[in-house]
Amino acid sequence: MPAEQTTRSWKDLVFKNRGLLLVPIALVLIVFGRPSLESAIIGIVVAAAGEMLRIWAVGYSGVTTRANVVTAPQLVTAGPYSRMRNPLYVGNAIIALGFWTAFSGRVPLWVAAAMLLCVIVLIGGVYGVIVPLEERYLEQQFGGEYRRYRGQVPRIVPASKPLMQQQQRGRWRSDVIVRAESITLSYFLLMVVLVCLKLGRLSGS
Repeated sequence: MPAEQTTRSWKDLVFKNRGLLLVPIALVLIVFGRPSLESAIIGIVVAAAGEMLRIWAVGYSGVTTRANVVTAPQLVTAGPYSRMRNPLYVGNAIIALGFWTAFSGRVPLWVAAAMLLCVIVLIGGVYGVIVPLEERYLEQQFGGEYRRYRGQVPRIVPASKPLMQQQQRGRWRSDVIVRAESITLSYFLLMVVLVCLKLGRLSGS
């Protein structure tokens, strides 16, 4: 098997299992975390902001966000995509940081730092693989249109101004949210419940 094909195959495997590869973050937080009331409130609010960003982005990108292979029927440049190229992954990072905050209230500083390192390494590792994979696909699929978009819109840090209205493509559809975001919403609510349960046990001890 040629080296390029081998590289592509393991990157495709990472893309296919991108959600599963981030599960260890949740396990580390649940096992080692000790939330306080203040950290739980702040962290859940931060995580909710990340989930709202995801919902905003999913409304534009649709059910292709759940595909096992890189695919895009059209180049979406409206909504959050008019300010950053990867709002879904930015949203995931915010959610992870939010729950890290929630679970870090009563742990020693070194434990909080170790949990944060786990969050950063796993998110950075997974998205460091799949973002370039997606960008390569989009350039092959949409050519100069994507290259112009890439030159105007940052990868993850939001631009101060969105693309001009005439450059924005795509529309927000509420009907795709349940189909495309139900799994992430379920995990989000489960994490909120676990924060509250662990907080309750700690408060009662």
